[in-house]
Parts: sequence; C-alpha cells; structure tokens
Amino acid sequence: MQKACKWQPRFLMHNFSAMDFRLEFFPKAFAQKINIKDKLFLAGSCFTEQIGGKLASHKFTIIENPNGILFNPVSICRSLTSYIEAKVYQQEDLFYFQELWGSWEHHTRFSALTAESCLQKINASQESAHTFLKSADWLLLTLGSAFVYEGEAGKVVANCHKLPTDKFQKHLLSTDAVVTHLDTLIYRLKQFNPGLRIIFTVSPVRHLRDGFVANNRSKATLINAVHHLVDKFENIYYFPAYELVIDDLRDYRFYAEDMVHPNYAATNYVWEKFISACIDEPSQIVMKEINSINAARQHKAFNAQSKAHQKFLAAYLQRVQHLSQQHPYLNLEEEKTFFHGND
Repeated sequence: MQKACKWQPRFLMHNFSAMDFRLEFFPKAFAQKINIKDKLFLAGSCFTEQIGGKLASHKFTIIENPNGILFNPVSICRSLTSYIEAKVYQQEDLFYFQELWGSWEHHTRFSALTAESCLQKINASQESAHTFLKSADWLLLTLGSAFVYEGEAGKVVANCHKLPTDKFQKHLLSTDAVVTHLDTLIYRLKQFNPGLRIIFTVSPVRHLRDGFVANNRSKATLINAVHHLVDKFENIYYFPAYELVIDDLRDYRFYAEDMVHPNYAATNYVWEKFISACIDEPSQIVMKEINSINAARQHKAFNAQSKAHQKFLAAYLQRVQHLSQQHPYLNLEEEKTFFHGND
C-alpha cells in the first residue's frame, strides 16, 4: 500500500474519501463552558444579534448590543468602557441631522425627534448595561471590521447615520492598534468584573463595500489581534465563526441574496458548532427540551377545539411545568400562558 505523503495535513486524512466535497471543521471545545444559568453580555456586529436571538430563545439570560450594532473595535471598546464608567450622556454628546437627534456612538435605533427622547433611550440602555456587565459571567464580542470612519476632530464614529461619505475619513486600523484598544479594555473589564470570561469571534459577514482585498485585510487584522490576546490572557477564548462559514461551508449557497450575510442555514450551522464547543452538556439537555417546547408553540392546529389538540396542549403544559420545577431559574411564564391559555 502506498504511504501518504509526509506533507499531507492530518485534517485532510480524517474521514476523507474521493466523494467528499468539503472538509468539516470541528472547533476545539472550551476548557470552561457556558452553563444555562450564566449571564451573557453580547456586543458587536449584526452576527452577534443572530447568536443572541438563539440564546434568548433557549432561555439564556442575556443583554445584547446596548449601543446597537457595532462593527469596529474602537467603537466596541468605547461602548464597553462607557458601561464600566456608567456614563450619562448629555445633549452635547448628540448631533442633529435631518430633523433627528442622534449619537455618533450609537445605532440609529436610538435616534429621536427630540434630544430628550434620544437621551432617555440611550441612558436607560447605559444603566441596564452597567448593572448587567458587573455581574455577567461571559462577554461575547463579535468584531466585524478593522476599518474605521473618523468624523470631526478625528473621532471614530460607530455609525455614519447616512451622512455623506465626504464627511468622514476612512482608514484601516493596524493590528497593533486593535491590540492596544482591546488590551486596555480587557484590563478595565478585569478590574470591573474579575470573574468575567470573554469570547471573541470575527463576523463572517463580508464587508464587500470595502472591496475583496480590503475585506480580507480587515478580517486578517482582527484575527491576528484577537489571537494575540487569547494567547496573552487567561479566561479568554476564540470561537471561529468566521472560519466555519468561509473555510468549512465555503459556498455562496450559504449566503443571503446580497452575497454578504450568512443565510439561515449557515447561521444554524455555526450555532450548532457553538453549542458543541461552548455550552456544557447539562445545559444542552435542557436546551433540547426548550427547543421541543418552542417547536410546539409554532404548531398550527387544524381544529383548535378538537380533543386531540386539547390533549396536545395539556401534554406540553405538563412538560413546561415539569421543566420549571426542575429548573426554577428559567423564565417559562410565556410558555405556561400559551399552553394553558389555549386549553
């Protein structure tokens, strides 16, 4: 039998045959894993919100993007520092454009017709974020792009709020700059919440408005910076969401019509890998039961008054009550109301 070439990578030989058309990637399991009782703080790109939505649907206690979607590491670090410091925003922190008040550090969902309304939304979010971050068990940061946009006085903005592009200067951060910002943030976080564990991801969303080459440079900058920090600090992890989509799925079938955002199938695939690598087995058992209950809530009865449907509702109400007794920390009030209210 002919021996394998010495240079052949080991992962190519794992379950490889002539009929394999892709190479599956299995992320390394975390040394410490997330438990369903843990509190998770999520911040970063739109991919953060997709994972956050799945965590919330499985009854994890989370807070998600208190400033709205953020892409670049400077804005992400600035937002988290503001939570640590319990910053209270004032009118001088806002700008006025097209009859709306907004903040350069926040998403457009905080914009409002009056400065008072804008500040009320921002500061309520700030207060909640400060309190949650102080007691959070995990911080999940998803970096989207190493490109930044600078407005007046060279200040990096988190969102351009549809202002003309000539109002901003765009440039690519260096790896050293990204490391410096994140390194400083980590020290602040460890002082504020010593038990906090951090998970970094790089978003698989492709920023093709920057161009193919520039997008790859941007992602490479983020990946290099994050791995430097993972190697430097304890209790900091990297979850390879970017690699799962780009190198494992590796096909435009797994992108939405814009060819930029991963589609439903891709997001679910990454989510399944996240569960396996990052969430402990007892929690996975609970999640499977919650998933079954969620599916039952989506069931559309052919005859809602039939005995069969009433039996179905009663059976799931019993399952919800049993799960609530076993895990009283879970908030299952909506599920109880749904199955009881339709009884």
